[in-house]
Amino acid sequence: MKDLFFQDFSPMLLSEAFKPFTSESYLYELKYDGIRALVFVSPKSFKIMSRNHQDMTLLFPELKEIQNLVSDKVIFDGEIVSFKDNKPNFLELQKRLHVKKSPRIMEMANTHPVVFVCFDILYEKKSLVKKSLIDRKKILSKYKNTSFFFKASIFDDGIKLFQKVKKLGLEGIVAKKKDSLYEINERTSDWIKIKNLQREEFYILGYSYHENTPFVSLYLGEERKNTFYFVGKVSVSKKKILSVLKKMPKRKKSCFQDFHDQSVIYLSPKYRSLIEFLEKSSNGKLRHPVFLNLVDFD
Repeated sequence: MKDLFFQDFSPMLLSEAFKPFTSESYLYELKYDGIRALVFVSPKSFKIMSRNHQDMTLLFPELKEIQNLVSDKVIFDGEIVSFKDNKPNFLELQKRLHVKKSPRIMEMANTHPVVFVCFDILYEKKSLVKKSLIDRKKILSKYKNTSFFFKASIFDDGIKLFQKVKKLGLEGIVAKKKDSLYEINERTSDWIKIKNLQREEFYILGYSYHENTPFVSLYLGEERKNTFYFVGKVSVSKKKILSVLKKMPKRKKSCFQDFHDQSVIYLSPKYRSLIEFLEKSSNGKLRHPVFLNLVDFD
């Protein structure tokens, strides 16, 4: 069998729950709003791979200092995170992802540095994936925290941790079975993410669809000082909503102050939808919106 250190594989992925819980069989960690990554490192080599097998080594040169922590071949699993005001901030991280030229990458590494938040170790001289999570955590604990590498904190009460997450406005928590093995290339129910999602009503101000696809895109807006602004779009099953949309009052022109697209069928600002989303970006756009239901429909 090929040595794990030289294999191309995807990290273990999480299932999802919608309510926090506490169990002695689980440990709990913060869910960081960043990029999942595997770090393959030895005193003579260094590589960062995304969960989708993209080599990101050149994008984050400051993380190469992780080499100073190891004396042999190691694979770390974790999240690349940017912080702003002491909170993970994905919008700050996006600034790094859009930079491709080497001089600018080095400049951004100094002005907008990232941190590798490590929550697992898969390899240390040999594969560790058949060891339990608790045993892997013990091995990981010997690696010291630095300004560019730190180990995810562990909590024993998922409900209390989630309450703190909601108060601080963080992304969510992760529950992991203490005896779980590391299942590469798999999504497993042994690890569970519970997101801190927000809910809000937005106007449905337009929609679009193609005959050969099963989804409709709803164009959402919110009213600020008697003006409608575009906050994003969300996909909904045609079967669920298209017949309803076709009955709604149409407009020739967009209601949006800041969005115009001739392919969109525009609607009067009469109907709203309840949307679940992670957060609003600095420019007011919704991150990861999910349609829940219609509001005020007769």
